[in-house]
Amino acid sequence: MSKPTPKPISYAGTFERSMDVKNRVTIPAAWLNGGPDAFHAIPGPTGDCLIVMPPEEFDSIESRIEQSGAPAPERRKAIRQFYSQARAISADSNGRILLPDDHCDSVKLKGEVVLVGGRSRFEIWNAKRWAAVSAEESPSYRQVAELIGL
Repeated sequence: MSKPTPKPISYAGTFERSMDVKNRVTIPAAWLNGGPDAFHAIPGPTGDCLIVMPPEEFDSIESRIEQSGAPAPERRKAIRQFYSQARAISADSNGRILLPDDHCDSVKLKGEVVLVGGRSRFEIWNAKRWAAVSAEESPSYRQVAELIGL
């Protein structure tokens, strides 16, 4: 009898966490339960947060870049930058991921952080920066929510 294919995890919610001195942060149990324990991390293009994605999401990026409509030289540059900045990470038996030092430095992660669900991936933000961005984005969310009847 074949093993059923696990349902993809939907990363939803906002979770406040403390990073330890080794740059480890605990992933919410619901985000690991039956899902992947291996991820790829890359600083967001704007440098505001660290984007963490499971293998399926990571593997789809190159084709999405290729299909973007950008000119070929720009696509090659984007692919090069994306893969050169990506790092493989995995959750340990305690559900913690070890974040690369250079990534933490580039997006200013230390101490208090916030894990923010993004459906097929999640982001890790500096807690103070997330509070400011969340407040800034709230009016846009309300406007779109009203347009779709949420």
